[in-house]
Amino acid sequence: MSIAENQETRRLGPELNGIAMTVEEFDVVAESDDLYQYELIHGVLIVNPIPSEQERDPNGELEYLLRAYRYNHPQGGNLDATLSEEYVHTSAGRRIADRVIWAGLGRVPDPRTDVPTIVVEFISHGRRNWLRDYIDKRDEYLALGVQEYWIFDRFRRTLTVYRQTEQGVAEQIVPEAKTYRSDILPGFELPIARVFAAADRWGKD
Repeated sequence: MSIAENQETRRLGPELNGIAMTVEEFDVVAESDDLYQYELIHGVLIVNPIPSEQERDPNGELEYLLRAYRYNHPQGGNLDATLSEEYVHTSAGRRIADRVIWAGLGRVPDPRTDVPTIVVEFISHGRRNWLRDYIDKRDEYLALGVQEYWIFDRFRRTLTVYRQTEQGVAEQIVPEAKTYRSDILPGFELPIARVFAAADRWGKD
Protein backbone atom coordinates (compact mmCIF):
# COMPACT_ATOMS: atom_id res chain seq x y z
CA MET A 1 0.00 0.00 0.00
CA SER A 2 1.31 3.44 -0.89
CA ILE A 3 0.89 6.53 1.23
CA ALA A 4 -1.63 7.89 -1.27
CA GLU A 5 -3.91 4.89 -0.64
CA ASN A 6 -3.99 5.43 3.12
CA GLN A 7 -5.16 8.84 4.30
CA GLU A 8 -3.88 8.08 7.82
CA THR A 9 -0.26 8.08 6.65
CA ARG A 10 0.00 11.77 5.77
CA ARG A 11 2.03 12.42 8.93
CA LEU A 12 5.34 10.59 8.81
CA GLY A 13 6.52 8.62 11.80
CA PRO A 14 8.65 5.56 12.61
CA GLU A 15 5.67 3.24 12.19
CA LEU A 16 5.72 3.98 8.45
CA ASN A 17 9.24 2.67 7.91
CA GLY A 18 9.23 0.53 4.76
CA ILE A 19 6.04 1.90 3.22
CA ALA A 20 5.96 2.51 -0.54
CA MET A 21 5.97 6.16 -1.62
CA THR A 22 6.51 8.13 -4.77
CA VAL A 23 8.83 11.11 -4.98
CA GLU A 24 5.79 13.33 -5.50
CA GLU A 25 4.14 12.02 -2.33
CA PHE A 26 7.32 12.41 -0.32
CA ASP A 27 7.94 15.97 -1.44
CA VAL A 28 4.52 17.24 -0.32
CA VAL A 29 4.47 15.72 3.18
CA ALA A 30 3.93 18.58 5.61
CA GLU A 31 4.06 16.85 9.01
CA SER A 32 6.43 14.36 10.58
CA ASP A 33 7.71 13.17 13.95
CA ASP A 34 10.82 15.34 14.32
CA LEU A 35 12.57 12.75 16.50
CA TYR A 36 13.42 10.89 13.30
CA GLN A 37 14.80 11.47 9.82
CA TYR A 38 13.08 10.35 6.65
CA GLU A 39 14.60 9.30 3.35
CA LEU A 40 13.04 7.92 0.18
CA ILE A 41 15.16 5.17 -1.35
CA HIS A 42 14.01 3.31 -4.47
CA GLY A 43 10.38 4.12 -3.70
CA VAL A 44 10.55 3.02 -0.05
CA LEU A 45 10.34 5.30 3.01
CA ILE A 46 13.32 4.76 5.32
CA VAL A 47 13.08 6.08 8.88
CA ASN A 48 16.27 6.66 10.86
CA PRO A 49 17.01 8.15 14.29
CA ILE A 50 18.41 11.65 14.32
CA PRO A 51 22.22 11.86 14.35
CA SER A 52 23.95 11.41 17.70
CA GLU A 53 26.02 14.05 19.47
CA GLN A 54 29.12 12.24 18.19
CA GLU A 55 27.95 13.09 14.67
CA ARG A 56 26.35 16.50 15.16
CA ASP A 57 29.20 18.14 17.08
CA PRO A 58 31.96 17.34 14.54
CA ASN A 59 29.56 18.42 11.82
CA GLY A 60 29.25 21.76 13.59
CA GLU A 61 33.04 21.99 13.89
CA LEU A 62 33.36 21.41 10.15
CA GLU A 63 30.82 24.14 9.50
CA TYR A 64 32.82 26.54 11.66
CA LEU A 65 35.99 25.79 9.68
CA LEU A 66 34.20 26.23 6.37
CA ARG A 67 32.62 29.55 7.34
CA ALA A 68 35.91 30.82 8.74
CA TYR A 69 37.46 30.02 5.37
CA ARG A 70 34.64 31.73 3.50
CA TYR A 71 34.83 34.98 5.44
CA ASN A 72 38.52 35.19 6.32
CA HIS A 73 40.51 33.62 3.49
CA PRO A 74 41.33 35.62 0.32
CA GLN A 75 39.94 32.76 -1.78
CA GLY A 76 37.02 32.01 0.52
CA GLY A 77 34.56 33.31 -2.04
CA ASN A 78 34.92 29.97 -3.83
CA LEU A 79 32.61 28.56 -1.14
CA ASP A 80 29.08 29.52 -2.17
CA ALA A 81 27.15 27.86 0.68
CA THR A 82 27.08 24.96 3.10
CA LEU A 83 24.06 23.40 4.81
CA SER A 84 23.64 20.59 7.31
CA GLU A 85 21.04 17.80 7.22
CA GLU A 86 20.09 18.68 3.66
CA TYR A 87 18.14 16.56 1.19
CA VAL A 88 20.01 15.47 -1.92
CA HIS A 89 17.75 14.70 -4.86
CA THR A 90 19.13 11.48 -6.37
CA SER A 91 17.81 9.25 -9.12
CA ALA A 92 16.84 6.78 -6.40
CA GLY A 93 14.84 9.26 -4.32
CA ARG A 94 15.74 11.63 -1.51
CA ARG A 95 18.83 11.20 0.65
CA ILE A 96 19.65 13.27 3.72
CA ALA A 97 23.31 14.26 3.73
CA ASP A 98 24.97 15.31 6.97
CA ARG A 99 26.43 18.29 5.12
CA VAL A 100 26.44 19.63 1.57
CA ILE A 101 28.81 22.20 0.10
CA TRP A 102 28.43 24.23 -3.07
CA ALA A 103 31.53 25.80 -4.55
CA GLY A 104 32.42 27.63 -7.73
CA LEU A 105 28.92 28.71 -8.73
CA GLY A 106 29.46 32.36 -7.89
CA ARG A 107 25.91 32.65 -6.54
CA VAL A 108 23.54 31.33 -3.91
CA PRO A 109 22.65 27.76 -4.93
CA ASP A 110 19.18 26.31 -5.38
CA PRO A 111 19.21 23.09 -3.31
CA ARG A 112 16.50 21.55 -5.49
CA THR A 113 18.34 21.95 -8.78
CA ASP A 114 22.03 22.58 -8.04
CA VAL A 115 23.94 19.38 -7.35
CA PRO A 116 26.23 19.85 -4.32
CA THR A 117 29.91 20.11 -5.17
CA ILE A 118 30.87 18.20 -2.03
CA VAL A 119 28.74 15.90 0.13
CA VAL A 120 29.83 14.99 3.66
CA GLU A 121 28.75 12.09 5.87
CA PHE A 122 29.71 11.21 9.44
CA ILE A 123 29.68 7.45 9.97
CA SER A 124 27.13 6.01 12.39
CA HIS A 125 27.65 2.84 14.41
CA GLY A 126 26.69 -0.45 12.76
CA ARG A 127 27.46 -2.45 9.62
CA ARG A 128 24.24 -1.39 7.87
CA ASN A 129 25.21 2.26 8.26
CA TRP A 130 28.76 1.50 7.09
CA LEU A 131 27.52 -0.16 3.90
CA ARG A 132 25.06 2.66 3.27
CA ASP A 133 27.65 5.44 3.59
CA TYR A 134 30.66 3.75 2.00
CA ILE A 135 28.88 2.03 -0.89
CA ASP A 136 25.27 3.06 -1.54
CA LYS A 137 25.64 6.79 -0.99
CA ARG A 138 29.03 6.88 -2.67
CA ASP A 139 27.60 5.40 -5.85
CA GLU A 140 24.50 7.61 -5.81
CA TYR A 141 26.30 10.87 -5.08
CA LEU A 142 29.05 10.38 -7.65
CA ALA A 143 26.54 9.30 -10.31
CA LEU A 144 24.63 12.50 -9.58
CA GLY A 145 27.68 14.63 -10.36
CA VAL A 146 29.02 15.34 -6.87
CA GLN A 147 32.71 16.16 -7.32
CA GLU A 148 33.92 14.96 -3.92
CA TYR A 149 32.30 12.76 -1.30
CA TRP A 150 33.81 13.00 2.19
CA ILE A 151 33.29 10.31 4.84
CA PHE A 152 34.41 11.07 8.39
CA ASP A 153 34.83 7.72 10.16
CA ARG A 154 35.49 8.23 13.86
CA PHE A 155 35.82 4.46 14.36
CA ARG A 156 38.65 4.12 11.83
CA ARG A 157 39.90 7.64 12.58
CA THR A 158 40.08 8.52 8.90
CA LEU A 159 38.61 10.85 6.33
CA THR A 160 37.89 9.03 3.08
CA VAL A 161 37.44 11.13 -0.05
CA TYR A 162 35.87 9.72 -3.21
CA ARG A 163 36.01 11.31 -6.66
CA GLN A 164 34.72 10.18 -10.04
CA THR A 165 37.50 10.09 -12.65
CA GLU A 166 37.81 8.89 -16.23
CA GLN A 167 39.42 5.73 -14.87
CA GLY A 168 36.62 5.13 -12.36
CA VAL A 169 36.12 5.97 -8.70
CA ALA A 170 39.25 7.31 -7.00
CA GLU A 171 39.67 6.87 -3.25
CA GLN A 172 41.90 8.93 -0.96
CA ILE A 173 42.25 7.99 2.71
CA VAL A 174 43.47 10.75 5.01
CA PRO A 175 44.57 9.65 8.51
CA GLU A 176 43.61 11.58 11.62
CA ALA A 177 47.03 13.20 12.05
CA LYS A 178 46.94 14.80 8.60
CA THR A 179 45.37 17.95 7.15
CA TYR A 180 43.18 17.60 4.07
CA ARG A 181 43.30 20.09 1.20
CA SER A 182 41.03 20.14 -1.85
CA ASP A 183 41.47 21.94 -5.15
CA ILE A 184 37.75 22.71 -5.00
CA LEU A 185 38.34 25.02 -2.02
CA PRO A 186 41.77 26.58 -2.69
CA GLY A 187 43.53 27.56 0.51
CA PHE A 188 41.13 25.66 2.78
CA GLU A 189 42.87 23.44 5.32
CA LEU A 190 40.95 20.76 7.16
CA PRO A 191 42.68 19.34 10.27
CA ILE A 192 41.12 15.90 10.64
CA ALA A 193 42.04 15.54 14.32
CA ARG A 194 40.13 18.71 15.19
CA VAL A 195 36.94 17.31 13.71
CA PHE A 196 37.28 13.99 15.53
CA ALA A 197 38.08 15.79 18.80
CA ALA A 198 34.59 17.29 18.67
CA ALA A 199 33.13 13.78 18.48
CA ASP A 200 35.36 12.43 21.25
CA ARG A 201 34.04 14.99 23.74
CA TRP A 202 30.80 12.99 23.91
CA GLY A 203 32.39 9.60 24.62
CA LYS A 204 31.64 6.41 22.73
CA ASP A 205 28.19 5.49 21.46
